[in-house]
Parts: sequence; structure tokens; C-alpha cells
Amino acid sequence: MTIAASTPLPSLESALKHFFGYDQFRLQQREIIEHFLNRQDSLVVMPTGGGKSLCYQLPSLLRLGVMVVVSPLIALMQDQVDALQNNGIAATFLNSSLDFDAVRSRQQSLLSGETKLLYVAPERLLSENFWPFLSRLNQQVGLSGFAIDEAHCVSEWGHDFRPEYRQLHRLRAAFPDVPMMALTATATTRVREDICAQLSLQAPRVFLASFNRHNLYYEVLPKDRHSYAHLVRQIKAASGAVIVYCISRKRVDELAGRLQQEGIAALPYHAGLSDETRSGNQSRFIRDDVQVIVATIAFGMGINKPDVRLVAHYDLPRTLESYYQESGRAGRDGEPAHCTVYFSYGDVSLINYIIEQKPDEQEQNIARQQLRQVLDYAESPVCRRQIQLGYFGEAFPGQCDRCDNCRHPKPVEDWTVEAQKFLSCVARCRERFGMVHVIDVLRGSQKKRIVELRHDELSTHGIGKDRSAEEWKLLGRSLLHQGLVDETTDGYPVLQLNAASWQVLRKQLTVQIAVPEQLQGTAATDAVSDEAATLLKRLRSLRKRLADRQGVPPYIVFTESTLRQMAQRMPRSLSKISRISGVGSRKLDQYGQVFVDEINAFCEENGVGAQPESVPGAPPVVNNTRALTLQLYEAGHSVEEIARLRSLRPTTIIGHLAALIEAGTAVDLSPVVSADRQTTIRQVLQQAESFHLSDLRDRLGEDYSYDEIRLVRGVFQWEQRSQSAS
Repeated sequence: MTIAASTPLPSLESALKHFFGYDQFRLQQREIIEHFLNRQDSLVVMPTGGGKSLCYQLPSLLRLGVMVVVSPLIALMQDQVDALQNNGIAATFLNSSLDFDAVRSRQQSLLSGETKLLYVAPERLLSENFWPFLSRLNQQVGLSGFAIDEAHCVSEWGHDFRPEYRQLHRLRAAFPDVPMMALTATATTRVREDICAQLSLQAPRVFLASFNRHNLYYEVLPKDRHSYAHLVRQIKAASGAVIVYCISRKRVDELAGRLQQEGIAALPYHAGLSDETRSGNQSRFIRDDVQVIVATIAFGMGINKPDVRLVAHYDLPRTLESYYQESGRAGRDGEPAHCTVYFSYGDVSLINYIIEQKPDEQEQNIARQQLRQVLDYAESPVCRRQIQLGYFGEAFPGQCDRCDNCRHPKPVEDWTVEAQKFLSCVARCRERFGMVHVIDVLRGSQKKRIVELRHDELSTHGIGKDRSAEEWKLLGRSLLHQGLVDETTDGYPVLQLNAASWQVLRKQLTVQIAVPEQLQGTAATDAVSDEAATLLKRLRSLRKRLADRQGVPPYIVFTESTLRQMAQRMPRSLSKISRISGVGSRKLDQYGQVFVDEINAFCEENGVGAQPESVPGAPPVVNNTRALTLQLYEAGHSVEEIARLRSLRPTTIIGHLAALIEAGTAVDLSPVVSADRQTTIRQVLQQAESFHLSDLRDRLGEDYSYDEIRLVRGVFQWEQRSQSAS
């Protein structure tokens, strides 16, 4: 599909399928692409794995000229270009790894119009030698746009500021008519404003996707003498790649060595290794030669490996923003993945020592506040997502069912009276102090500063003696998470009342607090059929052989998600495998027959009959474990009884029933959802713009459980598909 000047643009969906093999866009991709094709500037904030790259890759193929992608890492450029070339797309990069002849050859390809995408580092882009070439490229074939990847690097308020990014505003001055797209996975309001200003974006439209990664399970576990054994079990149970983060090079080397002694294929990665060793270890990890990379935070930005199933922080992360980025390297393919933090107060001392080495006092204050936010996340009994998303200014009601605090909730108590005391004390202190000072006043402290400020004379002094300092801290943190009080973020955290605070004080809102208990358990996962699991292993082996033959990472051949679909649907012809998401026309020609042959061989060896014909977006096939659940359910057993009989969690049984419904199986919901509640849920579904469980529950209220909504939603969606098909 080559687009000439006089050729009308194909539909975006047909171009998406042709070049990338996908049937539909994700999140806001289509809207972002249309905006860019209209030559308008934009800022795209989309979580890791959300599909940011496609937002500029597809437009580059539909417009004349070259798309210039500014990327900070050589490894990222190589990774992206390998993936594009494997899809038959003409892309290249220019960086310091190339010799003179290679650079000259690639520049000629760009100037001839043969190459549509150019990846370049900001240092090279802004160099005196490169700028004339860029101008010539614009004059000779044109520039279709600039894409500034990892755009948070432009802001001093971002978690990975890079001074050279500050000079990228020169692009706007030199090429005022070329549209620019800035992209990042994380950005607070302040960082977003800074990106737009520093890059001189013209009336940019900001596309802000939800930061919620639905497929990730978050947990925090105490780091004690049992932690290493638990980590080893996690790694061995993981069905894909694993990243383990440590705070120092020494710990990286020690942990990588211990894992190797356990027979686990693990390699270290940190700045103390030679460039050759570091690059080699990263390459072996990306290409599935080893399962585990143990790394400092030097590893990760731009690592486009979609099948990471576990990200474990063996030491405490430094900031919530960096933790979101690092944990977000899990499950980029949308498949379930696990994110674990091993928490010890011993890590706090080391991080404080690192903070003290910063030369600027204001930087130290901000870093200490960021550390307090991480400690808050680690210690809190509140939904982990609620804390993470709240950090980026996104409201989330909690009850995500994909974190340890929601899976194993702590007892909830009514602390409205205590909240009124706390907020009243904030007001009496004139909203000029932080949590520690407010708690000291509540508990009747006679510290010198409190006496000097005459806060021992306040009416709230000593009214909280009946609660410990830790209990008041728990309340203060919970009020922050629930948006019932605000805190400044300039390094001097001061508590301030908001509209919700006054509602609590006026008895218009009650305050419920989750009381911590010992953390327990891990995420439950649904099972697949034995045949599908065995076939998946064979397909992975085939993919690895093909990838090694070409010298590319395995996911360049097919992603893990695409392999899973093949294993479940078992397509036994080219026409059927072409309907699998991720199988575009190029990959169908290149790999289709060899994968069909492997699937046919497996089915014949194991006596597996052909799967029924599937269509894009078809519901999942009913597997053996779900069939057993259905048999017990139809025999009159309750969800709890089935869970007990099968040694599974009730939520897993609900998941089985939901999958059965989505597959078109008739399931009587009346034993678990009454008729009137089904009617109410259906009414909301008919008017809903989003079918996300959290959005639906927000409209229905806390009286409705996620399980009820999920089951009725399944029936509703199946009925809609059936009507569309007819």
C-alpha cells in the first residue's frame, strides 16, 4: 500500500490492518491520528503499552515526506525500526552506532523518498552537521511531521529531565508549518504545561488517556528473610520475562548471582558495566535468551518488550512517578502481569542518604516529599490504583479487584468524628503546616515549636490523645487519597482544606477508613485448557527459532497476545490465521504458513479436532475449566460452593461464568443477580459511553458489586453482538 500524491487516503482501519495487522484502534489512537493528519500539534499522554508509537507511525505512511522521530535511546531506536521493517515498513535510524558509509547510505534512502520514518537522538538532530541535512530533506521530499518521544525529558519537573531536550524548540522556529506530536507515558499537570511551553507547540490539543493499566496486578510485600525465596517462586511461576529492580549496582550483582545459582537464567544491568556488556545483556533479555534482567533504574526507558509478566522492585522505588513507569514495563501486550514491591524500612535510610548527596536544598526537599509519597503507597490499606492515579490527578473510586488491598480488603471503620477533629485542626493551624505538626497538636504535644506558635492554646490541642500517632497518620493519608484534604507539592507539604473537607466538617459526608491487617495472597489467574497451554509452548519455540534466524527479538515475529489467540483458536488455514489480531498482510506472507503447519501438526498428534470458525473480536472459546464450573453451577451449587469444591477464589468462578456468557453460553443469572438489579444495570448499560467496570459502578453506586455488573454486562454485550450479526 503505497500512498501517492494523487491517491485518496485509505480508511484508517484498512491501513491499520494492512500495515500492522490489527482490526481496531485502541484508546484514543484514531482521534490522535486524525488530528495529526490535519497538521495540528498535539501532546499525547498515554500509559506504557497503550499504543503511543502507532499514533505517529501510521500517519507517516499516509502522508508524503519523512516523519522524524526524536528518541533518547539507541536501544529504543533499534527496537522500533526492527519491528517496523518486519512489518514491511521503510524505517531507519541515525545514531553513533553507525559508521560513515552506513550514515551516507541511509541519508540517500531518505532523500530519494524510499524511507518514510527516521529515528534520531536529540543530540544528533540539533548538531551543526545534521541541521543542513534536515533542511535539505524538507526541501527535497518534505517532512510529514516531528514526533518527540519520551517528551517528559523536556521538563525539569519530569522524572527523567534531559537538558538537550530543552533545545528542541528550535524545530518549531525552523519548520513552523510541520506538525509536531509530543508523547509520554507519564506527566503531571505541571509537566504537561512545561512540555507544551518548552517545545513551542502551537495551540496543541492534549490527549490525556487514563493512566489505569487494567491488566496489571499491584501488591506490596514485606521484605524479610522469606522474601528471596518468594521472589524465586514468583520468577519460576512467571510465564514470560521478568524485570527485577534494585537500588544499587552492588545489589544488582549480588541478586543476579544468587538467581544464577538457583538455575535461573538471569543477567545484571547497571551503569557500572561496560557499554558492550550492558548492551549484550539487554539484547539477550529482549531476544528471550534469558528470562530475567536484574537492573538499576538505568534500565528500562523505551524498552519495547511486550511480554514482561513480572516486574519486582526488590528495593523501594524512589518516586511514585518512576514506579509507575518501571512497573508499567509489565504487560505491554495487554496480557495479565504482576507488579510487586518488597518493602523494608532499611531501604528508606539508603534513599535518604542518596537524597542528602543532592547539592540543592530545594531538590532535597522535593525528593523527601516524593519518598514520603512512596512510603504512603507502600503502607496504605487503600486501593493501590487509587493512590497511583490520584498522583496524576485522575480520580478513581477504588475497588479495582487487581491489587492486594482490594483482593484482601482490611476491615473498614467509620472515622467521621476523627476526620472532623483532624480537619478542624488543619483549619485552626490556618492551613500553614504539614501532617506531623497537625498530629502533634491533636495529641497535645508540648514541643518547643508548638508552644512558641501558641498552638498549645488552640481548641484542638490534645483532642486526639485517644489515638496513636500512627492512627492519625493513617487517617491523614486516607483523607488525601479520598480527596478530602489537599497537600502542596513544592517540597514543603502543607495541608489545605478543599470543598470536600468542609462537607465532612458540616456532617454532609462520612469518612470510612480501611484498617491495615497483615498483607496476604497473590493474584488469582484464570486457567487455559491443557491443549492450548501445550500448543502455546510450541508456538513460542517456533517463534524463537524464526527470530534467532533473523537476528531479531521474538516479539518482532508475533507478540505474546497474538500467540495466545493462536493457541486458543487453533486456526488451521491461512484464511483463519489472517483473522488473528496482530497478523497483517506482510506477516501472513512471511510467517502464516509455518505457524499453520505447526498448529496442524500439533492437532494431528494430539487428536484435537478443528476449532469452529472465528471472526475478529469473537468471544473466547469455552475451555475445560470453565465447562466444569458451568456443570457445577447448573447443578445448583452457589459461586462460593463451587470455589470451595475447586480450591479457587469466588472471583475466579465469576470470571468463568462471565467468559461463558461472552462465548454465547446461556447462563441463568438469577441465583447471583436478582431480576430487579439486572434491570437497573441494563438501564445504565444502555446509556453508558464506557463499559469499563469502574465507570459503570461509579454510575450505579457502591450498592452494586463488580461481579454483578460484570455478569450482566456480559449478557448485554452478547445480545448486542448477536443483533449486529443478524
